Amino acid sequence: MLVVFDWDGTLVNSTAKIVLAMQQAARNESVEVLSDRPIQQIIGLGLPEAINTLYPNATEHECFRMQQAYKEAFIAIDSAEACDLFKGVEACLAELESRQYQIAVATGKSRAGLDRMLKTYGWEHRFHATRCADETASKPHPKMLHELSVALGCPTDNMFMIGDTTFDLEMARNASVKSVGVSYGAHSVAQLEEFAPVAIVDCLKELPKLLG
Repeated sequence: MLVVFDWDGTLVNSTAKIVLAMQQAARNESVEVLSDRPIQQIIGLGLPEAINTLYPNATEHECFRMQQAYKEAFIAIDSAEACDLFKGVEACLAELESRQYQIAVATGKSRAGLDRMLKTYGWEHRFHATRCADETASKPHPKMLHELSVALGCPTDNMFMIGDTTFDLEMARNASVKSVGVSYGAHSVAQLEEFAPVAIVDCLKELPKLLG
């Protein structure tokens, strides 16, 4: 079995930092500073797609500048204090490893951003494979999951996608992969339920038993 995890809002409690970084980027670029909720709703998308969604009238150059400003703001915020892992993450990953399940990551983060965070947690070699939005298609396109399926030799009917946003669950549906939502991330339980996950858990410690 292959279990694929989203990163932000699923494994790592980074939602607030993403919101703050986007707001700081807007200030730096002298554009409208949005409230928390609309920013929370784009978490999970690749950065270009997120900026285009938040600022649909921005020019290509303005979107590029916002992307660069966001990256700089997030690194500065994250460098001050690393994001916490959500409760149950370590226990969940350890249990899946003990069962010899394959584990992977599919994230809207850039490759540079994910690699930096994997190094922070000492997880450079923990996952069997990872996919980032800037090296393939952004969620909810199914390409990330299809690539992981091929790379790890696991058919899609023996995969699970674990995530906190509708983009994660819609990607799973588009890839014909079963999904499990988490209740503590960027999107509400009601939003997640619209995509018919197998279950929605309150803590990842519940996941191994569910999969078993």
